[in-house]
Amino acid sequence: MVFSLSYRIRIEREIGVATPSPAVILPKHQYWTDIPLMSIAIPESLYFVAKKELFLLPGVRTFLSLLGGIPLDRDRSIRTLKSFKEIFSLLDRAERVVLFPEGTYVRHAVGLGKSRLIEMILEYQSRRPQRIPFIPVGIRYGKRMGGRREVRIRIGRPLFGNERTDAPSLTGRVMEEIGRLSGLPMIKGSSPSRRTVQKDDSSSAMQALNGQPEACSLDLAQEPSIYF
Repeated sequence: MVFSLSYRIRIEREIGVATPSPAVILPKHQYWTDIPLMSIAIPESLYFVAKKELFLLPGVRTFLSLLGGIPLDRDRSIRTLKSFKEIFSLLDRAERVVLFPEGTYVRHAVGLGKSRLIEMILEYQSRRPQRIPFIPVGIRYGKRMGGRREVRIRIGRPLFGNERTDAPSLTGRVMEEIGRLSGLPMIKGSSPSRRTVQKDDSSSAMQALNGQPEACSLDLAQEPSIYF
């Protein structure tokens, strides 16, 4: 109700009425309002990955918990692995997980996509019978008219990767689609399709997920991801 008073929301879908599940949904990120707007645009249950610091704020913690927030501790590998396990458990249950691939607010343009989480999900996918769809979403904020601001949300067609080493190219395609769907320019060098996969971190992390936590040396801080 509050958002209908503040925003004039237009939703366009390049996919069918129902959003595939399981799925990883990858929206453009410009404001905190992207979070509730995604819940409006996709009526099915969503689970949002958020940095752990947001769960320390009482009001925000309650809000994120109601939206299915998953805290991600980028400073402690074991806690990060617990978050990964929760994400994988949700995908096992055919749920929809939302990741903001830019990792922070980037306004008026599309920023550099972070491929680390996508890489981990593709590694997890290798143990599944079917591929997981990665769905890009464009969000474009317009001008205020009559006290309300227009927002256009465009849900794109699913993209797929086959294996962990596809993460950089898949992330590049996701960011290009987010740019197209949002109608926003790409920041120069924002396509990570030529980036190499950091095998050491991901391989050791997956060993830990498979019951060998002492082997983990995952350091997400190497990529300055700030979810939400």
